[in-house]
Amino acid sequence: MKNHIKKLRRSVKISQEELAKLCKVSRQTINAIENDKYDPTLQLAFNIANVLETTVDELFINK
Repeated sequence: MKNHIKKLRRSVKISQEELAKLCKVSRQTINAIENDKYDPTLQLAFNIANVLETTVDELFINK
């Protein structure tokens, strides 16, 4: 599933490490999600959206 996480994360000026800590996952998990190698759980998707001050719908592109 494609996503806009990297773009949104950069727009709020936080690193993968910071996002990972706020979402209680590893930096590698955030990296894998950003590179479309891992689809997050629904809870993690909501956590990421919350930290990035957006919605899950805005984060992901369903193809």
